[in-house]
Amino acid sequence: MLSRTTLRGVSRLLSTSSVARSAVVPTSNNASSLIEHTPLASSSTSEVSLHPYPFSTRTAAPIPPFDINENSLRKGKGLMEHLHKTVPNFEKQELLATLFAHNHPKSLRPGSVLRVTMEHAPTSFAGVMLAVKRRGIDTSFVLRNIVEGTGVEMQFFINSPHLKNIEVLRDHTGTRKGRRVRRAKLFYLRNQSDKMTAFASGVTD
Repeated sequence: MLSRTTLRGVSRLLSTSSVARSAVVPTSNNASSLIEHTPLASSSTSEVSLHPYPFSTRTAAPIPPFDINENSLRKGKGLMEHLHKTVPNFEKQELLATLFAHNHPKSLRPGSVLRVTMEHAPTSFAGVMLAVKRRGIDTSFVLRNIVEGTGVEMQFFINSPHLKNIEVLRDHTGTRKGRRVRRAKLFYLRNQSDKMTAFASGVTD
């Protein structure tokens, strides 16, 4: 026979199960309110998740044309040639191919008088070209002039975005008419102001 304690435990279990059933099963009065507040899962969520997200293609940047073989560039071959063709713009490439080329008939040499126009101050500077460093896209030259009794030198880079124009005022000739300068660097003009004036003004001996 069962004891009183076991009977009490069975009665408690039956009472709790009946309370749970009454809480779960809605009555006719509050059935509509429960239906309104309970969220229903949409059947289209599973269908949308199967398809990829339609990203916009308008923001995709176009791939620039690539003439040189990619495999050769990865090995380090043809890299400088590729930079020389892509980094400078058309005007700078024309300057490098004519005025600052080694064997071009219009090539500039030390002793030429140039006027350079810049975007920022000083917007214009004229002087005698003392030296040229031909290093591809890093080609540069040095101009010297005497401003109010003081020697002023400026170095200009051909590929600089601030350089706008180069005007040749006088071709490379020596202090004597018809003679070319033999030296590649004219740094000795820093200590000889009379020859510097002869180069700048074209005065012959």
